[in-house]
Amino acid sequence: MTIHPEIAKILSTPPAPDGSPLNPEAMRAGEAAQVPPLEERLALYSVEDATAVTPSGEVPVRIYTPAEADAYGLLVYLHGGAFFLGNLDTHDHVARALATETGHKVISVGYRLAPEAAFPAGLDDCYGVVRWAAEQGTTLGWDGKNLAIAGDSSGGNFAAAVAAKAHDDGFDRITHQVLFYPSLDLDFDVDRYASLRENAEGYGLETAGLRPFNSFYLENGADPADPLVSPIKRDDLAGLPAALIITAEHDPLRDEGERYGQRLAEAGVAASVRRYAGANHGFVQHFSWIPEFYRAFEETGDFLNARAGQ
Repeated sequence: MTIHPEIAKILSTPPAPDGSPLNPEAMRAGEAAQVPPLEERLALYSVEDATAVTPSGEVPVRIYTPAEADAYGLLVYLHGGAFFLGNLDTHDHVARALATETGHKVISVGYRLAPEAAFPAGLDDCYGVVRWAAEQGTTLGWDGKNLAIAGDSSGGNFAAAVAAKAHDDGFDRITHQVLFYPSLDLDFDVDRYASLRENAEGYGLETAGLRPFNSFYLENGADPADPLVSPIKRDDLAGLPAALIITAEHDPLRDEGERYGQRLAEAGVAASVRRYAGANHGFVQHFSWIPEFYRAFEETGDFLNARAGQ
């Protein structure tokens, strides 16, 4: 189907590019200006900032408790932003929706960003927080069942890489991975996936922009050939956590996410792939106010709760 009409309205008046290099500080300030005031955000039982002490250092986290209960499943959320954008505030609404629809206590991770922090700093922060969450299970009210990870776009990249690192380290507590339109192959060969050509222009994220947007990560130690940078390049996917992969019809990254889900299933992993018609890259962050796209959070809840403790 065609792009959703509400998304089309916004895409019809994109800012005119001026040809200047990307400026991380200016772009972060622009994102910060779009964060809604607290009173306009989804209310939860509690939201508190904390610090996770990990082998990579102290990592800021925000903990979302959906309702009063004796115990909860845990969901560690890794925000997107091409490895150089995003923070606890810009994706606060995503974490709140995840907590509401899954019933899990959500731990959002304020990992270090490129270009200030070279690879693998951000990835190490994310992995460290997952292990911290398991270690702090009693304090966090963990029920000992689900310990899920989720991420959107580059956060989906980190979630997939964290699942692989955990498997290789023998850390078997992660039960689920949820990847929203993940960026899984950072070599950007346009002949590798049809969606890189089909959705190259006009849908917000454009194929020509992938390399410059990810350059802050790739020019600071991240090698696209490394499976921890491009998780789809991992040879053996057996033994990884059950996966829900949500893709967008009009997204250059659509096919790599769907191919990853196929490869997981071929390796014996319980993997479900859901393509959202009419959606573009970033729809969970930017367009979840549209009811049919908010469904992605509800579907995440269905996935985690149907497979609780498995």
